[in-house]
Amino acid sequence: MRRQDLDVIAIVGPTASGKTALSIELAKQLNGEIINGDSMQIYKELNIGTAKITEAEMGGIPHHLLSIKEPTESFSVAEYQQLVRERIDFIRAKGKFPIIVGGTGLYIQAVLFDYRFTEEKIDEVAREAYYTELSEVGPEAMHAKLAKLDPKTAETIHPNNTRRVIRALEMVEQSGVAKSSDEQNQGNKPLYKHLIMGLNMDRELLYDRINKRVDLMLEQGLLAEVEALWKKDIRDVQSVQAIGYKEIYAYFDGKCYLENATEQLKQNSRRYAKRQLTYFRNKMDVRWFNSLDGTEKIIREILEF
Repeated sequence: MRRQDLDVIAIVGPTASGKTALSIELAKQLNGEIINGDSMQIYKELNIGTAKITEAEMGGIPHHLLSIKEPTESFSVAEYQQLVRERIDFIRAKGKFPIIVGGTGLYIQAVLFDYRFTEEKIDEVAREAYYTELSEVGPEAMHAKLAKLDPKTAETIHPNNTRRVIRALEMVEQSGVAKSSDEQNQGNKPLYKHLIMGLNMDRELLYDRINKRVDLMLEQGLLAEVEALWKKDIRDVQSVQAIGYKEIYAYFDGKCYLENATEQLKQNSRRYAKRQLTYFRNKMDVRWFNSLDGTEKIIREILEF
């Protein structure tokens, strides 16, 4: 397959697998520009905890959809889908090659395939009522309510993920369509001529890399980054529910010691990596490469492929 036969390439993989370094070199080889494929890197002020690429690391390669939202704003996969498709057209119109890079499988899949979302207009009064009910009965009761209305979706959402629970309740109660039923209607037809390249490594090595990355984040100032958000009283929003922020919030709230928060952060990151790999393997046709082979060899294999 030749470069001119492709519309877009996606580079996916679990956290800490080396996607950023590979994407920069591939973009240089393909005259490409990079589109963020991480659901949390779209937020301003969330830099260290999301492992957001720095200006120096970009190597002159243009990057799109980084730091486009305030930490207090919500962001949906439907909005991401629209923005990325616009970016793909924009980049290709310049004669450049779009490369989507990230670990949020659903976001990337929603761009490349004919995913459709029933994004009904948000009823702010109804949403306020849901959150009032949540404060009165607690997350377990809200999750149980969802389980009665849409059991398949409830199975996929943890009771403590109240934002997603409420979103699913809104959908089934206001539109009459269960989220799980809507997802079954999603097409699998590709909208672009694309390749999905994945990075992975031995599980124990990956987990060790994740642990070391967390230690490095703390050295780089993760505590100060999270404290700045915490002092602004930014809470109960999508951004600070991200791994790396919710754990440190618990520390600043006096709910645990820093050592406990750090260990929880490492554990949650490892579990997230496992979920990422499961999603990519079950939902996407990925051509896998071993991260430990090194960027040069992987680039050569990709270009040969």
